[in-house]
Amino acid sequence: MSESADASAGRRYLQEAARLVERLSSEEWPNIEKAAEVVVATLERGGAIHIFGTGHSHILAEELFYRAGGLERVRPILFEGLMLHAAPKLSTSLERLPGLAAALLSDHPIPPEDVLIVASNSGGNAVVCELAASARRGGIPVIAIVSRRHASSGAARAAESANLEDLADVVIDNGGAVGDAAIEMPGFERRVGPTSTVVGAAIVNAVVAEAVDRLVARGLRPDVFVSSNVAGGDDANREILHDAKPG
Repeated sequence: MSESADASAGRRYLQEAARLVERLSSEEWPNIEKAAEVVVATLERGGAIHIFGTGHSHILAEELFYRAGGLERVRPILFEGLMLHAAPKLSTSLERLPGLAAALLSDHPIPPEDVLIVASNSGGNAVVCELAASARRGGIPVIAIVSRRHASSGAARAAESANLEDLADVVIDNGGAVGDAAIEMPGFERRVGPTSTVVGAAIVNAVVAEAVDRLVARGLRPDVFVSSNVAGGDDANREILHDAKPG
């Protein structure tokens, strides 16, 4: 880790988060480029981006959806039982439940011309693995966002089957620590400061920015939202809002 030993825990967290975001433009850039090109191909053929995560990873699905500066053709897979605001312990049980992915795909079908992004720090829970495997069997390209350090660690909870990183066409490593929390401190046995959300948000927005840049270079103008909180924002978005829905 790059932070100085005498920095406060909060500053060390910010330094580590900045380091992990910075490595995306070097170590992970080839994978971000691959993911962007998959998104470009999807949008060129009229497809959409579906994105899914459980627990805190579902935040990345919301990050891309109906977002100022974001693409209109984003279809998040949002199932309340896998979020945290209603029943956090239940959501942990459900993300490990074999067969749930099939039910989700029945409710939220993904056409073969689309792409699926799956975010999971561990990459080991049944629902993300089964969702990715089912999508690939249907010919749908899969982009995974995981922590390779966690997925390959002996400390990780054993996966029900193959890990998500083994099931995707493109894997982007968020570089996070095993267990996500990155910051240790003297006199306290538990680490704090998870990094997967801030780095994951940087990943998905970098993929979108790179994809839009490539589309524009090819003479295409993808539908992109502007902020509703700037003058003219509502009018600018009105023409594309009719398709903005989760499913």
